[in-house]
Amino acid sequence: MSRELQDMKRGRDTAALFIAAGLAVVGAVVLWDSARLADLGGYSGLGPASVPRVVGFGLLGLALWTVIAALRGEFPERPAQNPAPVLWIVAGLAAQLMLLHAAGFSIATGILFAFTARGFGKRNMALSLSVGIALSFAVWCVFSQLLMLHLPAGPIEQLIFRRG
Repeated sequence: MSRELQDMKRGRDTAALFIAAGLAVVGAVVLWDSARLADLGGYSGLGPASVPRVVGFGLLGLALWTVIAALRGEFPERPAQNPAPVLWIVAGLAAQLMLLHAAGFSIATGILFAFTARGFGKRNMALSLSVGIALSFAVWCVFSQLLMLHLPAGPIEQLIFRRG
C-alpha cells in the first residue's frame, strides 16, 4: 500500500484536534489577559499589551492551521509514546515545588535534576542527586551571594553561609 493511500485512509487526526483546542484556549487566555492591561502606547502606538496580543493572535492562527491540517490528515503518523520519562520530569517538578521552602533551593533543585536525569535514562540516582545538589548550590551562590537575589535557603546554604 502506498504512503499516499495510507494517509488518505487515516482521515482526521484526533490528537491534533486536541492540540488545536489547547492552542486556542491558551491564545484566548493571553488575549483576555492582554485586554486587562493598560494600553499606554503613547506616540508609537505600542504599549504593554501589544506583544501579548500578537502572541495571542499568533496562537489562535496556529490553532486554526492545526485544525485544517488535522481534518485533512496531513500530520505524519507518530511513533508510540513512552510516558515514563515525562512522568519522571513532572514528578521532579512537583517534588521541587513541594520541597523548595522546606529543604531549600539546592536540595529541591538537586532532586529535580536527578529526576530529570532519570527521565533521560541516567540510572545512577545517587550520582545524579549529588551532582544536581552541587550545581544547584553553585547557582544559589551566584544568585544569592553575588547578585543579592533571594532564593530559599535550606540546611546546606545555612551551614555554609551562616547569618549572624
